[in-house]
Amino acid sequence: MSHRPLMTVLSVVAILSLGACSEPAPPPEPYNVVEVPLWQISEDLAAGKTTSAEITKAYIDRIEALDGPLNGVIMVAPDALEQAAASDARRTAGQAIGPLDGVPILFKDNHDAVGMPTTAGSYALTENYPTADSEVVKRLRAAGAVILGKANTSQFAGYRTITGINGSPLGGSTNNPYDPARTAGGSSNGSGISAAMSFAAGTVGTETAGSVVYPSSVNGVVGIKPTIALVSRRGIVPISLTQDSAGPMTRTVRDTAMLLNVMAGTDPEDPWSVNADANKKDYVAALSDTALQGKRLGVLRISANYNETVEPLFNEALGVLAAQGAELVELPTDSLVDTSVYMRTTLLHEFKEDLNNYLAGTPDTVKVKSLSDLIEFSKTHPVESKHAMDIWEAAVETEGGRQNPEYIKVLNEGKRMAMEEGIDRLLQEHNLDALVSLPGGPADLTPPDGTSYSTFLAEHEPGDFPPSATNAAATAGYPLISVPMGLVNGLPVGLSFVGTAWSEALLLSLAYDYEQASQARVPPPRALAN
Repeated sequence: MSHRPLMTVLSVVAILSLGACSEPAPPPEPYNVVEVPLWQISEDLAAGKTTSAEITKAYIDRIEALDGPLNGVIMVAPDALEQAAASDARRTAGQAIGPLDGVPILFKDNHDAVGMPTTAGSYALTENYPTADSEVVKRLRAAGAVILGKANTSQFAGYRTITGINGSPLGGSTNNPYDPARTAGGSSNGSGISAAMSFAAGTVGTETAGSVVYPSSVNGVVGIKPTIALVSRRGIVPISLTQDSAGPMTRTVRDTAMLLNVMAGTDPEDPWSVNADANKKDYVAALSDTALQGKRLGVLRISANYNETVEPLFNEALGVLAAQGAELVELPTDSLVDTSVYMRTTLLHEFKEDLNNYLAGTPDTVKVKSLSDLIEFSKTHPVESKHAMDIWEAAVETEGGRQNPEYIKVLNEGKRMAMEEGIDRLLQEHNLDALVSLPGGPADLTPPDGTSYSTFLAEHEPGDFPPSATNAAATAGYPLISVPMGLVNGLPVGLSFVGTAWSEALLLSLAYDYEQASQARVPPPRALAN
């Protein structure tokens, strides 16, 4: 019997199969960066599932499409895509630097980064093109990160006047991604907006007294303010070297730990950081979803923002901590004293000295070389002159800087009240591992520019403001972290963990365990809309 018909059928099938195989494959779906955590982007880059060029372009496109009403980003680095292409070339050659290679990061616009002006939100610094990166930018660039651009900020990190400026004269107003009629928090507001909206894999802010943890809280992201000088302050426009610190702001605790791993360490050009290398840890390795088990946490219900609106959510968060094995110790409402009265004197003296030192090192294109110059410039500039400068005027009148006897007395008294008689006393007396509190309440409606408001920056007496763990940590120079706790009336609120010096690894691990158990973060709806 002939087999030709069968062979012919098989041949036809084979030809059809080959024809089907030769059809062009559909193009791959573009990589969607929305809500993808930094750690996942890092792994996907390593696995070849995307490229730095693709994700960098995706973030730039999102900024252009969605940032308009929020104003979280003040500039995109002109060479961002070139940096990304260089990272892809390293990976192709098998020479990837590490987990951050090719990962795009935005920086608050008080960090020096070569190729972009460091304006701190001021027209006086529009020509401040640094010749060297800040130590933070330098470390992240060396780790392969794409320096994506600058996030908006309140002018000079909010240190100008007690009659509020929403945003800055140069950078413009910032608006909350959950409700643009509301504030985006303290001076790292642009960094908080950008992290919440997936405008970058991660962002970096700075804090003097709440300006990382509060914007993190009201923008629904994670943010840590490390122990003073764990992270170098070189190349960052200062307020106070006693209290200033850069800190990561991201969508997950693991992302924050990954950035801190690179940012932390001793810098010879920041002498205050001499002990950083000896105290830094591998913060990613420290993360554990059983970290809360057996820990004793002191509960502080003393924030000015602690009220019946946030109490149910706070209690729910405490329930998660307890369910994860933590022992909760309710602390008296008078456990801490308000340290803000000490901060006012400290910051006034240090701002003049530290800003003068920074401005003296700016390029010749910057004509403002001192606080006095800045005040004179701002008196005559058509935009800057519209805003008060009462804090600057008080600071410029101080004398002696860090040698002033009154300054020394107040600094030491504030630290004693925040450290030995404050946070450390509570930890020791109650055998606690850390404190839990609120970094703030839901975002307020944004008041018009020039509105006078109650603030510790104004001259005041002890007890005029309620105590807070945030201010105590700021005065002590101790670390604290804010992690999303959920929503109140559609607005995010964070939960803060506060510890003693160099306790970042512990705080990150506690926050990670809580984050994994609660899954409390809710992204802004507008971040998911496109």
